[in-house]
Amino acid sequence: MSADGTRPMASLLKFLFAFSLAMVLWANPAGAIRDNDSYDGNIYALYAGNGSLVPPATTLEDSLKSGRTAVIVYYLDDSAVSKRFAPVVSELQRIWMRSIDLMPLSTDPMQNRNSTLSTDPATYWRGTIPQVVVIGPDGRVVFDQDGQVPLQQINEAISAATGLDAPDLSAIDPGGSFNEVNIEVTPG
Repeated sequence: MSADGTRPMASLLKFLFAFSLAMVLWANPAGAIRDNDSYDGNIYALYAGNGSLVPPATTLEDSLKSGRTAVIVYYLDDSAVSKRFAPVVSELQRIWMRSIDLMPLSTDPMQNRNSTLSTDPATYWRGTIPQVVVIGPDGRVVFDQDGQVPLQQINEAISAATGLDAPDLSAIDPGGSFNEVNIEVTPG
């Protein structure tokens, strides 16, 4: 006990509790908002439930060297259209698994960068997001489309590039329930 009869540890604990409570009450609530261009973090972890997509498991150069089909998806974490498209990209990974090299790439590092090297992803980016590019095992661009591309179109392009049958999409909920993919994402 101190000279005035109080316990110093009890006073310190009361102060820390009051301070912690004040910090919690004064803090702004955190929240991710899919329909605006705010930066919320990794869009694949937040909006597609799949943070394993970023960074990609391979590079375009390695994919081309090994003669594999590369699927590049250009996006920005602070873009509402990219956020809405994220579940489609996650679904591509689920249904094609290791048959393709899926590379979601943020366009931030590609801004104002010109490249003509076939191994550089900046070569194929046209300045739009989202943009999907499918490059066949022979290095030929099979598909290149921007915007909210329907999953069926991407699957058909991947099938043409790989020679594998396109997966059956009938098991996917086209209504796009929470944590499930939308077959076609439309601007909302």
